[in-house]
Amino acid sequence: MNVMIAEDDYRVAEIHEQFLKKINNIQVVAKAQTAKETVALAKKHQPDLLLLDVYLPDQLGTDTLIELQQSCPTMQVILITAATEKEIFRSALQHGVADFLVKPIAFERLQSAVSKVEKLSAWLKEKEPIDQSVADQFFQKSNKRLSEDANLPKGIDQLTLQKVRTLLNEQVEGITAEAMGRMFGASRTTSRRYLEYLISIGEAKAELEYGIVGRPERKYWVV
Repeated sequence: MNVMIAEDDYRVAEIHEQFLKKINNIQVVAKAQTAKETVALAKKHQPDLLLLDVYLPDQLGTDTLIELQQSCPTMQVILITAATEKEIFRSALQHGVADFLVKPIAFERLQSAVSKVEKLSAWLKEKEPIDQSVADQFFQKSNKRLSEDANLPKGIDQLTLQKVRTLLNEQVEGITAEAMGRMFGASRTTSRRYLEYLISIGEAKAELEYGIVGRPERKYWVV
């Protein structure tokens, strides 16, 4: 999938490019620093996906969406921005952006957004008609996610929780909260909060193990 980056800060654009290079089958075909340059390069390269910043020096990125959609009808847009105003978010919804990411972004969140675009692009290129089951995979998935997030206790994030689940499933000899925290870049306290939550919903268990000096360690396992 060909991807273009529109970001006025070259250092941030470089970070986004390095993130994209970690994702299979992704090629960055162009980078723009202004709205005018974004439109021109998008017309030239016709990318599958545009990572678009809102605060470009000559024009708001959201104000270019109509022109971009007209000149690149198959291109999808992921808005990546520090903007938190509801008007920006409303504009993004009205223009059908594929996703809305607030800086600073995590690699896992960008990877998830790109994966969603990739799947949708593949299905749109197929000749088979879109039936209700296919449509539901996109339109009901977000509703389900919002519902799941709303039911999570305070301090538990859905994306982080999924990462902890994945890492825990990879452990064949159990893992301590401290070791798990190192694996996903969090403190021991944060790591233990997620692991204890998994115990509370029946997805994990914990056992005390005694080390060489006799100090017990709480190790976590998948049920």
